[in-house]
Amino acid sequence: MNLARLQQEFQNWLVNASDDSAALLGNHVAGLAVYQNNYRAQLVGCLEGAFPNLRQWLGDEAFLAACITHIDRHPPHAWTLDVYPAGLQKTLYEVFPDNPDVHELAWIEWSLSEAFVAADAAPLRMEALASVDWDTASLQLAPSLRSHALTTNAEAIWSALWQQTPPPEAAMLAEAGGLLVWRRQYTSRLRQIDALELHALQHLQHDGSFAGLCEFLVERLGEDEGIGRAGELLAGWIGSELIVGGTDH
Repeated sequence: MNLARLQQEFQNWLVNASDDSAALLGNHVAGLAVYQNNYRAQLVGCLEGAFPNLRQWLGDEAFLAACITHIDRHPPHAWTLDVYPAGLQKTLYEVFPDNPDVHELAWIEWSLSEAFVAADAAPLRMEALASVDWDTASLQLAPSLRSHALTTNAEAIWSALWQQTPPPEAAMLAEAGGLLVWRRQYTSRLRQIDALELHALQHLQHDGSFAGLCEFLVERLGEDEGIGRAGELLAGWIGSELIVGGTDH
């Protein structure tokens, strides 16, 4: 057996505990098991490190079971384990199909980690707004910004867990809203917003045009209220350092 084949069969054993691979490797199962246990322990540790609050919310046993399911179905595919936790949320949809609080908590925790290592960008300053032609302005959002629909009180649960206070029971929101995660200077931030702000921000993220944002809001709120809400949202986003650039076309 050449080296490439040996490496491939060893990988098959690590990932799948393949009997065929074990036979080709000499059936030294006891010795091979050491490597497989270390492989799985390292992946479990990677997921535990990425989702400490989710682990606390689910409990050690349920979280470990979800990790094992994920490891069995989705072996690492990148050169670094830093990206491995990104896929856990998909597994959680399969393992906990009726628990949106779990899905949303996982999104919060991973998005906060992603935002922390996102590209840097200097926020747009208020004094720069005086020279902007708002009819043609195109706005750029922070590279660290992530947004997601919110149907449960996952934000309150995560905040309580982070502050090490008793979390509330999981509950559905009376009205669906949204979540924002971004980095402001050296700190990842989390904010719960209403559905209209979520959709408005996602529209701006896709379109970039402030005039387009105004049209989007006017269609939903009417002209006066829509224009007023666009101004309020823009001021809030600039104050939160979500807007990092603007150009006139």
